[in-house]
Amino acid sequence: MTLDPDFRRVTLVGMHRLFVAIRPPRAIRDQLLALMGGVRGARWQCDDQLHLTLRFIGEVDRHLAEDVHAALGAIHHPRFEVALSGIGGFERRGQPHALWAGVAPHEPLKALHKKIDQALGRAGIGPDERAYLPHITLARLNRSSGPVAGLLEEAGGVTSPLFVVDGFSLYESQLTPEGAIYSVVERFRLD
Repeated sequence: MTLDPDFRRVTLVGMHRLFVAIRPPRAIRDQLLALMGGVRGARWQCDDQLHLTLRFIGEVDRHLAEDVHAALGAIHHPRFEVALSGIGGFERRGQPHALWAGVAPHEPLKALHKKIDQALGRAGIGPDERAYLPHITLARLNRSSGPVAGLLEEAGGVTSPLFVVDGFSLYESQLTPEGAIYSVVERFRLD
């Protein structure tokens, strides 16, 4: 794994809400943005928010954030290709609460997720307790959101050409009343 030499790292100060993710290429983001709409009350992701999460870390202090950064920089993993593969939703208590685009194949993403999880363990972050399902969140829903069946029927079979995953990023998330703002702390290139 090599750090991206063309990228300037954000200086970490104070507490940080971190996650590790892949930023899809522009053509894939444009395809996803074109699918968004048709669900009343959905809070659709904007272009800056579209990412494929590899591992949510959560709130950490500056020292642990620096350890996380160093641990991620030591990961070695080959580049690979994936493609969009359908649309689905997550439910909470029988109610849809998020819409997402699937990504396949899962195996290279799960292998990278496992390496990231192990590296974070060495930095002092507990293991990811949830099953890993590779996806890109498209919208967040609440109880007043409209039905999603129309969108799932119309766009549920979405696919894309394969795209190369040649790196991943450590992100910081700032929660605001208007939604989350994501900033790249560091980009890491795959071998």
